[in-house]
Amino acid sequence: MFPPSFLWGTATAAYQIEGAAAEDGRTPSIWDTYARTPGKVRNGDTGDVATDHYHRWREDIALLADLGVGAYRFSLAWPRIQPTGRGPAVQKGLDFYRRLTDALLEHGIEPVATLYHWDLPQELEDAGGWPERVTAERFAEYAGMAAEALGDRVSTWTTLNEPWCSAFLGYASGVHAPGRTDPVAALRAAHHLNLAHGRAVQALRAALPPAAQVSVTLNVHHVRPRSQAAADVDAARRIDALANRVFTGPMLEGAYPEDLLRDTAALTDWSFVRDGDVRESHQRLDFLGVNYYTPTLVSGGAPSSDHGSDGHGASAHSPWPGADDVSFHRSPGARTAMDWAVDPSGLHELLVRLSGDFPRLPLVITENGAAFDDYVDPSGEVNDPDRIAYLRGHLAAVHSAMQAGADVRGYFLWSLLDNFEWGYGYSRRFGAVYVDYPTGTRIPKASARWYAQVARTGEVDA
Repeated sequence: MFPPSFLWGTATAAYQIEGAAAEDGRTPSIWDTYARTPGKVRNGDTGDVATDHYHRWREDIALLADLGVGAYRFSLAWPRIQPTGRGPAVQKGLDFYRRLTDALLEHGIEPVATLYHWDLPQELEDAGGWPERVTAERFAEYAGMAAEALGDRVSTWTTLNEPWCSAFLGYASGVHAPGRTDPVAALRAAHHLNLAHGRAVQALRAALPPAAQVSVTLNVHHVRPRSQAAADVDAARRIDALANRVFTGPMLEGAYPEDLLRDTAALTDWSFVRDGDVRESHQRLDFLGVNYYTPTLVSGGAPSSDHGSDGHGASAHSPWPGADDVSFHRSPGARTAMDWAVDPSGLHELLVRLSGDFPRLPLVITENGAAFDDYVDPSGEVNDPDRIAYLRGHLAAVHSAMQAGADVRGYFLWSLLDNFEWGYGYSRRFGAVYVDYPTGTRIPKASARWYAQVARTGEVDA
């Protein structure tokens, strides 16, 4: 049994579900440009229509109400609100989110808004993107604008979702938008994402009521060495620095880790970090959002052709600057359609570690879930026992971590709907609700009914 105060929710992201890519003033994001580039996304899929949530949001909120969840985590589309990344807001874009949040509140569902889930306005990328300092300045302005417009409805805000993906998959390995392959640009992007987060927190707190909650969501990697040999342990340390501490250091502790600076010294002297930047990045948070899917297994001493892109796509370029001699390995166990190992123990260990490292900072699981090869059977049902088993195991891991002292306040299932899964297009299904893409028809899966029971009772069956 989870405590009655535990928050149950589900999550989505704007580019993955909204569609309406050119309606009501929205202009292209880096993902529009990337997806429309031949060869970048499987089957040439784009988010132009996605699940058409922009037009079918009432139907989707009804699905949320049927799930009985207490909260819905969604992202605001920056190019829908501020198309060029500068200047005044587009009221039609804000009105969409006003309607959405009003309807959520009418159903007793708490709106949880993420400011940035990877859809940078293309004009800002054309001006240099996240490797340039001006992007952090623009992001803070956008954050204040969104808070002023929606702060009377939305009381829980997240600045960034998974900045590791934005920086290192977007600018180092190139398997995410904007598709650049420059390791120094990736490190610069990581820093300016840290700075953008800190400035956005300040902008949010200036515009929101005092009781509002502000957070950031990190895909904290649970990195394991393949053995206890010194080279393997050091490889895990290096990847932990690049995956996790490059963000938790500035955001949560007020300093970049010294070992990260040493490990990347051959690439950059970090002179792009100006006096006061880290202090600005380090802002008080109400909780830390944690996304977890699978652990990371590494060894040292000999590079492999697998650069450890977390299954997001193959590239000749590594997302790990300065770690070319680290090898990545398949973790043992059953696997999802993303070829990720199913390992709830990694979530337990990660939560216990985070609670020890940051004992006064509550934790919320902001994404956890699995893709499987779902299909509609002849009776019209979508039975997904593998997903139910995955969720059961990971919720048990959350509960055991709480019993071990981790202060975990909530859990958001990824995802409400099958959707555009980035470089995989529509070939991977994470949703609790099946989407027939040609027609847009929604069919709740067996896992949706199972999760609804969990959300209602707080109890995970054995």
